[in-house]
Amino acid sequence: MGANPFLGVIYHAIGGFAAGTFYLPYKKVRGWSWESYWLAGGFFSWILAPIFFALIFNWGHLAQVYGGEQVTPQVLFWTYFFGAMWGIGGLTYGLTMRYLGLSLGIAVTLGFCAAFGTMIPPIVNTMQNAGGVLASMTSFLPKMSDTDLTVMLSKPSGMVVFAGVLVCLGGIGVCGRAGVRRESEQSEEQRAAMKEDFHFVKGVWIAIFSGIMSASMAYAFAAGKPISEAATALGTNKTFSNTPVLIIILLGGFTTNFLWCMFLNFKNRSFKDYVSAPAGVSISLNYLFSAIAGVTWYLQFFFYGMGTTKMGSYDFSSWTLHMAFIIVFGNLWGIALKEWHGTKKKTHLVIATGITVLVLSTIIVGYGNFLGLPAK
Repeated sequence: MGANPFLGVIYHAIGGFAAGTFYLPYKKVRGWSWESYWLAGGFFSWILAPIFFALIFNWGHLAQVYGGEQVTPQVLFWTYFFGAMWGIGGLTYGLTMRYLGLSLGIAVTLGFCAAFGTMIPPIVNTMQNAGGVLASMTSFLPKMSDTDLTVMLSKPSGMVVFAGVLVCLGGIGVCGRAGVRRESEQSEEQRAAMKEDFHFVKGVWIAIFSGIMSASMAYAFAAGKPISEAATALGTNKTFSNTPVLIIILLGGFTTNFLWCMFLNFKNRSFKDYVSAPAGVSISLNYLFSAIAGVTWYLQFFFYGMGTTKMGSYDFSSWTLHMAFIIVFGNLWGIALKEWHGTKKKTHLVIATGITVLVLSTIIVGYGNFLGLPAK
């Protein structure tokens, strides 16, 4: 099947819904420490789900994909490495939900993720072209952009993209203002009722770090391109050709999350969570809700990959659509969960304005990418 942008938008909407919803089942987990249910869910999202879907869509030749001539040990290593770096971003993304809540956490983190994800490739390309120490520092990174920062800012399309990033940062600032107001207006009892450890300053610093590290996902897909090409050559439908790549990427993500959660289990003496639960709490339900969260988390990548293959000449808008849908759905859930209950109407207006600005910024960046498309 060829390009079908309408179907691509639907796939991106489903992926955005999954990404904006995945944390919700975790709120049903009772009596476990954060690191315990995060790792339990991660086992499903980073190990079981990728293998399950890759086996289905590469039936009979999955092992051959990794044995192809172009799938060298270097390809597997760098795909895994950047997956591990992204895993740190995914881990800290989960922490922002803990410290900022669902709506504010998603808005701020994805705002930084969109800004860094847009600007890091041309910045790295500029360093690679500079020669000397800067080039040697970035020589291991796959080439993600044909345009360096100077060339980008000399073109109308690049200026529009840069303006979109500035608007994005402005939206983050507005959301941040709403977060400060929320922290001062809500009582400890209200935040405790929502199972939140709300801490605005800590949450923002984690969101910045998460946005930087999450850009590694793009590098992981670039490093794993030979795996995708090998799958297609063996008969895998191109729509699902990234499923073998995701096994390696998410194995790297699982590694960093596993090590951190094990450390927290040791520090907090919470290893018992995996085999027991407090009186009146079902350990089976805890695992069930963690599994639902984990599989939902994986589905964002699954449908994002499908959506990019259907956008055709509109593929430039894939990242824009993904970010926008996640922000929208995440905040709809935040409203449904009454995360802003107990705050003033002006605070509601501030967060609504911030979210609107963030969505607008993704549209501006997408339009800049459109302007930069080669003329046909």
